[in-house]
Amino acid sequence: MWKTERWFTSPWNFAPDVRKELHFSDRLQLHDVTLRDGEQQAGVVFTWEDKLAIAEKLAEVGVHRIEAGMPAISPSDEKAVREIVKRKLGPKVFAFARCTKSDVDRAADCGVDGVVIEIPSSQHFIEKAYGWSLERVVELSVEATRYAKEKGLYTVFFPIDGSRADFDWFLKLIGTVAREGHMDALGCVDTIGVLSPSSIPYAIRRMKEAVKKPIEVHFHDDFGMGSANTILALAAGADVAHTTVASLGERAGNASYEEVALTLLTMYGVDLGLDYSKIYGTAQLVRKIAGTVDRPNRGITGEGISSIESGIIAAWYKNIYQKEPLEILPYLYSLTGHPETETVLGKNSGIASVEMALERLGMDSQNDALNRELLERVKELSLGKKGLVSLEKFAELAQKVKDRNT
Repeated sequence: MWKTERWFTSPWNFAPDVRKELHFSDRLQLHDVTLRDGEQQAGVVFTWEDKLAIAEKLAEVGVHRIEAGMPAISPSDEKAVREIVKRKLGPKVFAFARCTKSDVDRAADCGVDGVVIEIPSSQHFIEKAYGWSLERVVELSVEATRYAKEKGLYTVFFPIDGSRADFDWFLKLIGTVAREGHMDALGCVDTIGVLSPSSIPYAIRRMKEAVKKPIEVHFHDDFGMGSANTILALAAGADVAHTTVASLGERAGNASYEEVALTLLTMYGVDLGLDYSKIYGTAQLVRKIAGTVDRPNRGITGEGISSIESGIIAAWYKNIYQKEPLEILPYLYSLTGHPETETVLGKNSGIASVEMALERLGMDSQNDALNRELLERVKELSLGKKGLVSLEKFAELAQKVKDRNT
């Protein structure tokens, strides 16, 4: 539904000609990689206790799978994976591994449900970054994935930099691994974030035809399209989305689970079964632990998205928000646990903003001349400080203007 009591999107999203192009799987899942790929963001460090706290929060949200880390990378990571497994939080727990038996052993020893096994898959990257032959990549992939199956692990074959590989070579690689090695699912991995939206349906279709396995998409956000590409991939038939909280991750980060999940719910009518009211609180927790600061007007998780400064929007708010809030909002912020909308004062404020501020203070808001003078003082102060004017400072200004005119 494009309009409910909690959101109001576009009816165009549900036009029959649009809907007939959608091929969503009936087993969509979110595979959260915040604890592994998210920690690769420069300067972010998670202790095992941090990872456990984030995993517990993700479980409350209802994320289906958690990639808890790479046991082979450090004792701390291994402990985090073991502790998360031991807590039985609800989501399936996965580990990340290189294409080696020893990495698979480390993952299996932690008791995880599954393993994501990486291997470089573009010829130029294999040769220039690793110094390997293409034959070695095939041999390692077959050996490690077959070994993971022997260990009883759900195995996701994860060909890194696949989006920059020659497609014929890529199809040969994944076909060989599917036949001679093992994969329960195949990763469509855009390591450098360079897939265009228009390429996504083609890529998903070719992969599904080649291996007839569930497809898991792992897209980075270097061009700001990680989440959009992920949604397009799911609409094209991919089964699992790899995402992070608030796009945390290497370089520009990964696809955001908040953007993916809320868009699916409100624009496609696909409910992933999450507790959407915990979205904002989860983002706050992760930002605090990671020591990162997001832009305040970032969609869904930004701390400032519910603040209205513009005079014309404030007038809309005054006229209709209490009765019809969705006339000026795409969704109610309570849906994601975000604080409710409020008007603030600044250089772009209008008369309605001043009137509402006076009403909040219990002061007379009906004197048009005083309101106009007060608005000018607010604009001057905001311009001078290059920021908003607090309600407390506004109260001082209002009293001074009132005293001077009585």
